Amino acid sequence: MSSLRIYNTLTRSVQPFAPIEPGHVRMYVCGMTIYDLCHVGHARMMMAFDVVQRWLKASGYRVTYVRNITDIEDKIIKRAVERGISIRELTDEMIAAMHRDIGALGVERPTHEPRATDYVGQMLDLIGTLENKGLAYRASNGDVNYAVRKFPGYGKLSGKSLDDLRAGERVAVDDGKLDALDFVLWKSAKESEPEDAKWASTYGPGRPGWHIECSAMSCALLGERFDIHGGGMDLQFPHHENEIAQSEGALGHSFVNVWMHNGFLNVDNEKMSKSLGNFFTIQDVLKTYDGETLRYFMLRTHYRSPFNFSDANLDDARAALRRLYTALDGLEVPELAEMDWSEPRAAAFRAAMDDDFNTPGALAVLFELASEVNRTRSLADAALLKKLASTLGVLQQAPRQYLQAGASLDEAAIQAQIEARAAAKAARDFAGADRIRAELLAAGIVLQDSAAGTTWSRA
Repeated sequence: MSSLRIYNTLTRSVQPFAPIEPGHVRMYVCGMTIYDLCHVGHARMMMAFDVVQRWLKASGYRVTYVRNITDIEDKIIKRAVERGISIRELTDEMIAAMHRDIGALGVERPTHEPRATDYVGQMLDLIGTLENKGLAYRASNGDVNYAVRKFPGYGKLSGKSLDDLRAGERVAVDDGKLDALDFVLWKSAKESEPEDAKWASTYGPGRPGWHIECSAMSCALLGERFDIHGGGMDLQFPHHENEIAQSEGALGHSFVNVWMHNGFLNVDNEKMSKSLGNFFTIQDVLKTYDGETLRYFMLRTHYRSPFNFSDANLDDARAALRRLYTALDGLEVPELAEMDWSEPRAAAFRAAMDDDFNTPGALAVLFELASEVNRTRSLADAALLKKLASTLGVLQQAPRQYLQAGASLDEAAIQAQIEARAAAKAARDFAGADRIRAELLAAGIVLQDSAAGTTWSRA
């Protein structure tokens, strides 16, 4: 269906993409552990794979996209106890907040958004299979652990030898483990933990470990082998390495064809961290910038590259997006029913996106088109610009509505000033007209004069 090529973390190379089932792509992405509000790093990950699924659809594929929700985990339990509410109350609240925040960025809902707690039965079945194959063992502390050294392919995703690897980030090394690299599949319940954090099992009451969740949910919803598995670069090891050990250990064969990972996010060239005071939730950013600006900002960096978050870069992105909208302003742009990919600009856009989802290259094509629209006011070029931008999830609002959104003055007050300025100019009071323009600019309102009259936009 396309000439799409994707960088596969497993092979460390860009390779042609062909789904297992012709015409149908099955993709799983590790989603949120929902104990708090989503931050901009989470937005970057969900944006990256939103673009992937959008482009796959634009390329003619049917896409089954699964992005899970981890709704049972140590931090979730701790936060619920601290707030004096049930785990379900906390997770419902945080899921609603997540949907609201990423919805503002235009991130589409996946085909399936499974909650881990709905798949505990499948997780226990998978743990039982691993135990029967000698890859899992019951520890003295009641946990069930995975025996890493018994899986010969361990380390192939991260490219490290067993001796180089360290224990999983979310699993404390304790006396119950036979090896420091082993990780927990089933966590034995503690007396101090609330009852809604415990499930009955043949191993005694407890809850699943973090890693087993995705192996069980991906298999249940996408089958024993699927096309793409994605997530943040930080999940490559240990989480995705452990997923491979679990799934392939149980199934006896490869379970993912292409592994994709988005790059790290930095804030002003430093790692985002609460301790550094440079930690921003999506809600924090949306207080100053609109969601489409944040989306466009993230599109300017290739998904595998490190992403540098700063106010200066956001301001620049906002100005660039406004230039695209300004090109469409004042035009009655027709809808393109079908995309003609043989058209040279469309072909260039497609070539960029087929090159491992090269969004910066695709945006360059949009700006070439915008320049042409500004020069010729061609409705055909404007329609192509809007249609191509739709595959990235931008430039779909009414231009005037976008350009005027968030103004500090209401429409009537601005219009009154425009009329006062016109009257001043008619009376040849050019100083007074300039003063009105300057006062509006100070209030964040930019005037644009043309033969058709004066219009305004937010600065």
